Amino acid sequence: MIFFCLFTKNKWSIVFTLFILFFSLGILRFHFYNKTIPILSSNQNINLVGQIVDESDIRENNQKLVVVPQYFLSRTVLGETLLRTVLREKIKILVTTDFAQDFKYGDEVNFRGKLMQPENFINDQGKEFDYINYLKKDGIFYVMAYPKIEIVSSNNGNKIKSILFGIKEKFLEKINLSIIEPESLFMGGLILGEKSSFNQALNQSFINTGTIHIVALSGYNVTIVAEWIMQIFSFLPKNFGISIGIFTILLFIIMTGASSTAIRAGIMATLALFARATGRNYDIARALILAGVVMIFFNPLILVHDVSFQLSFLATVAVIFLSPKIEKYFMWVTTKFKLRDIISVTTAAYIFVFPFILYKMGNLSLVALPANILILPLIPLTMFFGFLTGIAGLIYYPLAIPFGYMAYMLLHYELGVINFFSNLPFAAIFISNFSLFLTILIYAYFVYRLFGKNIKKFFSFAE
Repeated sequence: MIFFCLFTKNKWSIVFTLFILFFSLGILRFHFYNKTIPILSSNQNINLVGQIVDESDIRENNQKLVVVPQYFLSRTVLGETLLRTVLREKIKILVTTDFAQDFKYGDEVNFRGKLMQPENFINDQGKEFDYINYLKKDGIFYVMAYPKIEIVSSNNGNKIKSILFGIKEKFLEKINLSIIEPESLFMGGLILGEKSSFNQALNQSFINTGTIHIVALSGYNVTIVAEWIMQIFSFLPKNFGISIGIFTILLFIIMTGASSTAIRAGIMATLALFARATGRNYDIARALILAGVVMIFFNPLILVHDVSFQLSFLATVAVIFLSPKIEKYFMWVTTKFKLRDIISVTTAAYIFVFPFILYKMGNLSLVALPANILILPLIPLTMFFGFLTGIAGLIYYPLAIPFGYMAYMLLHYELGVINFFSNLPFAAIFISNFSLFLTILIYAYFVYRLFGKNIKKFFSFAE
């Protein structure tokens, strides 16, 4: 094959050969990264000591901890002394527990319970959720439900992450003091992606109206924050301000949990700043491809098992390529408050991702477009007042009250829109077993409509 690529004069053959080569390298990379499950004594009680390596995930009825065990604890035959057996291979265990204790990142914990391997389950829509690979992409191979657990020591984690998580906790605390629930929960989701404490009814309302992306720290939210960061440091000397901006974006992504959508948006924002610093043109399409390649190289499993990454990538493709093509159909919409851009972008993203959503989840929102159009124009302003509320609260609480009131009014309106549309009898429908073949066929049509001319030019060039 290499000989054929080097010595053939047919350009199309060269392209095809390179495609096969890189495709094969991708499969090889996926194979080496796709780790087998480390062997532990599962399905039986076991005593472990380990460190919490991420923030506690607070849910409606419990909290979930990601723990890396460091060693086993076992008793001697007489049961009087404890023996420590150090684990050579680092693995992650997802521990579910109640709210009896306040666990923090970096806590060393002693926990004893029944260690289990995760199992797939049927969700509320009747579709099988691939829970095994959902956890596997994050390096989690075992789960433990409600073990006996106690904190041995604290502050054992990375100091920078500990500081960032501490700032985040204080920031959310001030927002919760200034804004009542559920609006305060909504604000936490907008700014920091904190949607885990939503109750099931509110979370389902977001899903039914196609607005769940707003509180999932999507690329849209991160882009808004990145633009603010660039504006804040614009008064500094160019290269110095851009360097601080890139560093601040990195810290923000770490503080918010480094989700795949946040990382993708952060990489693209960083590339935009780098282009500005070097005086080069910023090609958003190339930035998207580079962001995807970098993320997949470090964790190939997200390409197959991370729905958030897949949706974020598809939505961004729609914004870049489909939105400009359909904007001509919205010339009647005013450009004030960037309303025309918002409507065309929202419509493009919805059209482009809905076949994938039908295939993966089967949930089709029939009110997503009007709900997003009524909400998205106010999101930047809502986030702005939310930031002012949190920052003012950290300085002096009374200063946060007026900003919190303004934020509350906007949040109350947005939740009102979501609740109104979600309560409509036709808000969403469920389509079970949407065909993979039909999904591929639809996206093949999308690709042809978007890139047909370029493909024809490429074929003529290859010939």
